[in-house]
Amino acid sequence: MQFTKAEEYGMFGVLYLAEQDPNKVVPLSEISEAQNIPEKFLAKIFQSLSKSGIIRSHRGVRGGFTLARDPKEISVKDVLETIQGPYHLMKCTEDQRNCTDGKSDEFCALRELILEAERRLVQVFEQHTLADLVEWQKTKSVSQLV
Repeated sequence: MQFTKAEEYGMFGVLYLAEQDPNKVVPLSEISEAQNIPEKFLAKIFQSLSKSGIIRSHRGVRGGFTLARDPKEISVKDVLETIQGPYHLMKCTEDQRNCTDGKSDEFCALRELILEAERRLVQVFEQHTLADLVEWQKTKSVSQLV
């Protein structure tokens, strides 16, 4: 499994917002430059994050973005699934009729293993919030300076 560019950029974009003062409206250009993300691509990603209520868009001359909720209330899963949809490592785990061997009505050990992996992955994404990631980043950055 590998994050798409949209997921990666979206996560870095919201993490940048999570690191800012919650009252600061951050221009898209600032996020784009700070995170080295193409601005037009980030704008598309932020549009869906705004529609889902993860970030808030502020229009006007001093427009930009803020998080819509406290970083402690936004899970990694919330962000990733808004950008890319639910996680499925194989097509058959989303819909068993997509079984590649044509045995969609039979037990499949591989499918069961993948379902377990998906459950655990989603659980990790649910358990961790943007605040957790910001804290980890601060802790690692400080420990590398010492």
